[in-house]
Amino acid sequence: MKHVHDRKIIHRDLKTQNIFLTKDGIIKLGDFGIARVLNHTREKCKTMVGTPYYLSPEIIDSRDYSFKTDIWSLGVILYELCALKPPFNAESLHGLALKIVRGQYNPLPDKFSSNVKNLIKNLLNVDPYKRPTIHEVLKMYR
Repeated sequence: MKHVHDRKIIHRDLKTQNIFLTKDGIIKLGDFGIARVLNHTREKCKTMVGTPYYLSPEIIDSRDYSFKTDIWSLGVILYELCALKPPFNAESLHGLALKIVRGQYNPLPDKFSSNVKNLIKNLLNVDPYKRPTIHEVLKMYR
């Protein structure tokens, strides 16, 4: 994701189905079909695209968004890898949207470290300005 964001590209459809593992153990990000290249890092997007479980609150609310929408999706992916289910689930799209914009999800079990829980909490912050950048995430966990 750092490689993508460094090139001013927002993936806009980060999800577990778009992460691939090669036979050599290399992780690759795929399906850039709805990715968007920005002219500069402060440019924003408005188009509502993506897979519902992974949509950020700003996309659901039809607000402008930028790289932090991918950070949100990364939080959803990390939660899903830990809990083996998405953090936001509902019987309807409307119910799912409400849970996402409120940031309501069940906490991870105690077997996960406070570092993992805090990382997910930061990535799933409903305020995109309070979410870390991918560079900040990488600095936190080096």
